[in-house]
Amino acid sequence: MNRDPKPIGAGKSSFDLIDVDTFASALALEPGDTVLDAACGPGRYTLFLAGRKIPDLKIFAFDLWEDGIRNLRQTLTAEGIDGVTAEVADISRRIPIETAQIDLCLMATVVHDLIEAGTDSEVFSEVCRVVRPGGRLAVVEFKKIEGPPGPPVTIRLSEADLAACVIPYGFETETVLEAGPVLYLSLFRFRGPV
Repeated sequence: MNRDPKPIGAGKSSFDLIDVDTFASALALEPGDTVLDAACGPGRYTLFLAGRKIPDLKIFAFDLWEDGIRNLRQTLTAEGIDGVTAEVADISRRIPIETAQIDLCLMATVVHDLIEAGTDSEVFSEVCRVVRPGGRLAVVEFKKIEGPPGPPVTIRLSEADLAACVIPYGFETETVLEAGPVLYLSLFRFRGPV
C-alpha cells in the first residue's frame, strides 16, 4: 500500500529550465538570511541555494511529499550540507516556523497548483505570518504560453494574475524578470500583515 501519495506536481522540478545566474542575482541573498523553500518538491532549488556557500544562510524546505523530503535529506547528508532543515509539512495548514522569521520565501512553480487545489489563500496567509515585514517573496512560474514543458496553459498564471493573487496579502511587486525561455520570476516585498 502506498502511504505516500504524490501531491500535484510532485517529483517534477523546473530547476533545469531556469537561468541560474539570473535567479541567484535577483534573489540577492545575504549572509545570515533565513530562506523558506515552500513546497520544495525534490529540493533542487534548496540544494542550489545551499551550494552558494553564503555564510550563515539558513534554509527551511517543506513539502507534503515524504519521498521527496527523504531523498533531499539523504542528499544533504551525503554531500555534508549544513544549514538546511527539510521536513514534511502541509504549508496550507501551518508552516512550522515562528512568526516573522523568514527573509525570503521561495515558491517555485507551485502557486498554479495551489490555486488549482483551492489552498492558495491558506498558504499565503501562512506565508504572511512567517515572512518578516520588509522580507521578500520570490515566485517562479511558467509563462502563460502553450507547453510542454509545464502545466496546461489553462492553469498557468500570467505575471498580472500572480500579482493579483499575492498583493492582497500585504505584498508589493518589486520586479518581474525572465528566468528562462518558459519561466518568469516575480519578486515581491512584504509590507506587513493587512
